[in-house]
Amino acid sequence: MATITVPAHQKGDVLVDYEDKKFEDVKAAPGEKALVTFHTVAFEGSIGLVNLLQASRLIQKGFETSVLLYGPGVTLGVQRGFPKLGDEAFPGHLNFNGRIEKIINDGGKVYACRFALQALYGHGEGALIPGVIPISPLDVLDIVLVHRRDNAFMLHTWTL
Repeated sequence: MATITVPAHQKGDVLVDYEDKKFEDVKAAPGEKALVTFHTVAFEGSIGLVNLLQASRLIQKGFETSVLLYGPGVTLGVQRGFPKLGDEAFPGHLNFNGRIEKIINDGGKVYACRFALQALYGHGEGALIPGVIPISPLDVLDIVLVHRRDNAFMLHTWTL
């Protein structure tokens, strides 16, 4: 068997070049909008958190940013905690809540479909994180059409 002669990685080592950026740092022109939509289940994969991080990045770049939670995506917008609301049961348990609160505090808007909230997941509007805006299921298509009409950047993600 071959002998490994490369020293093992140590905490604090850099494994990739984080400084090498290939593309320009695009910023929004005044009035430009962005819409991030997702149809994913909280804690079932990384895309929910990744999309929330992308929404924060769009806000930082100057886009008037909206997030649409629909279908199972509404599960990201509900208050959490155990044993009490706001208590973190394990590290990262409240990542979605914290990120949604940051998006709202940074000027973004977060919308949640009322149909999915009640009919699919049995929650009322009172279960939403404060600042999340409940919308009619008829608005799910219209928010996309409004952003399309306004030439907004849109990022759509589905998971099953």
